[in-house]
Amino acid sequence: MPLGITQIDAFTATPFAGNSAAVCLLPAPREDAWMQAVAREMNLAETAFLLRADGQLAPGRPGNGSYQLRWFTPAVEVDLCGHATLASAHFLWEAGHLPPDATARFETRSGLLTASRAGEWISLDFPVTPAVPCPVPPALERALGARLCQVAQSRFDYLVELESAAAVRAIAPDFTLLERIGGRGVIVTAASDDPKFDFVSRFFAPASGIPEDPVTGSAHCVLGPFWGPRLSKSDMVGYQASARGGVVRVGLRGDRVLLGGQAVTVLHGQLLY
Repeated sequence: MPLGITQIDAFTATPFAGNSAAVCLLPAPREDAWMQAVAREMNLAETAFLLRADGQLAPGRPGNGSYQLRWFTPAVEVDLCGHATLASAHFLWEAGHLPPDATARFETRSGLLTASRAGEWISLDFPVTPAVPCPVPPALERALGARLCQVAQSRFDYLVELESAAAVRAIAPDFTLLERIGGRGVIVTAASDDPKFDFVSRFFAPASGIPEDPVTGSAHCVLGPFWGPRLSKSDMVGYQASARGGVVRVGLRGDRVLLGGQAVTVLHGQLLY
């Protein structure tokens, strides 16, 4: 039986910008190998798989808002993903699986994550994953081809501060070297030179099958606690300066971070196998 799959651009209100994720709502559990194969076929930064936590789907019956959620890159399953969670919540509301005012609740490898909607914006409630200063990994500076001001490490990624927003935009990594650094990926960041934003960033994860991720919600779980104290702000706006670009609102709330973004559906399809 054909299975629907939807492609959504997240952290943008403009089609063909932000970060694309495929979202697939499963009627029943599927094998890990099948989900990985679908993610490889979609060849997007992440493909999200949803399964209702209260059992199999009943046609025409809205869910209670609680779903199991898993994320796969073309190469691996990941523990935390912001843009595919945003896309999943957008899909559930748009397709009528959740009432418009309902909170989406996701059971994930990183615990319970929630999403709520206010107008065109979606707010994700995620754990902070602060970075702490660490020794500079061998070859990191050479891999990035830029002068490193500060290097730290979070639960998942390395965080590298560069001297300017222009340096962040100009960076052209050696992905072969960067793949050997370890961890999920490398976030590069600097203070913004545009008054509309507080900081800029880019994210590289060649070891996870993603040379550059266009907009990375989970990276802002690191960027929020990094920039908040420096800027004396609890609410900020970040711009991820990839070729597609994307805007992420960041709100620090103790050990949680609120990630705000918009999303737009660009494609509906069917999986035949």
